[in-house]
Amino acid sequence: MKQKLISRISISLLAIVLIVFGIYHFQEPQSLLVWVPTYLPGGIYWVYLVGVAFIIAGVSFIINWKVRYAGYFLAFLLVIFILTIHLPNYLNGSSLEVQHEAFVNLLKDTAIAGFAIHIASNAER
Repeated sequence: MKQKLISRISISLLAIVLIVFGIYHFQEPQSLLVWVPTYLPGGIYWVYLVGVAFIIAGVSFIINWKVRYAGYFLAFLLVIFILTIHLPNYLNGSSLEVQHEAFVNLLKDTAIAGFAIHIASNAER
């Protein structure tokens, strides 16, 4: 019982962070637009789409609905960010500061993806 409570608290903490990140995508879309690769058509719409995805994943975790799908989708989305945004910016950043920020984001998204996979793999069917 105690372990299940601790697990729900930790999942809820991640969910709250995801919802806050999602809301931030709507409050400050221009500041996040710089992270959208220029070869992707649509520009600002990707920022909004990611915001929606974060909010949906967070709500899914909180209400314990479709958690398996939300967890695997979130992990997939974050791996895409790692491979298309953070890793290229780390390897080819225009400055040491950009490279450091990309490295921190790479580590953060890797950790969150790992936790999302753990949540998804342990979700009740």
